[in-house]
Amino acid sequence: MRILVVAATDPEVSALVRKLGRVRQQRERLAEYVCADRAVHVLITGVGMVATAAWCSRELSESRYDLALDVGLCGSFDIGLVPGTVVHVVSDCLPELGAEDGDRFVSLEELGLEDRLDARFSCAELRNPAPPKNGVLERLPKAKGITVNTVHGHERSIAAVVERLHPQVESMEGAAFMYACLMHGVPFAQIRAVSNIVERRNRGAWKVHEAIDALGETAFEVVTAS
Repeated sequence: MRILVVAATDPEVSALVRKLGRVRQQRERLAEYVCADRAVHVLITGVGMVATAAWCSRELSESRYDLALDVGLCGSFDIGLVPGTVVHVVSDCLPELGAEDGDRFVSLEELGLEDRLDARFSCAELRNPAPPKNGVLERLPKAKGITVNTVHGHERSIAAVVERLHPQVESMEGAAFMYACLMHGVPFAQIRAVSNIVERRNRGAWKVHEAIDALGETAFEVVTAS
């Protein structure tokens, strides 16, 4: 079985790769590991949706995988998803993609610019239509995500996006990963560990190390259960 693990940064996947047996550096940004009878390739894309979309599409066009797994941290809008919680993000979107009309946000649908060729690629909501059959994934809390270029940190913008979309978590890469997997027809899952509550920037309350450890443990369980 061939598995592609995607992360924006090395630290986000560090707890996972410590559990794997490294084989070699395949090429730029891609390393090969082994786990029992599984070949696990780890792709570090860099931060943000543009880098993630580009590097994921390049890799998925050059190699065939049985599963693609996005591994990363996220912020939580849901007070029930406390730092350290690992979630399975099953829907995601790009809340900034649209236009401003004074204080009002105008969506692509309202602008008449939505993707009319394939409803799967609606930036209003990307869904994982058929998550891999995996007992670990099935036990994780399912979450609705948003993918942003600028993480929220102002009370007014937080309140506005919550009122408009009711997200539970946010990242800077998730929707781009999902879009690439849908385009290439690869079974996929996006799992994220909550590192902080979305609020005014408060690094003292973040639980980054705890989130990375929880993420690595869960990702390893997903990989070995596949």
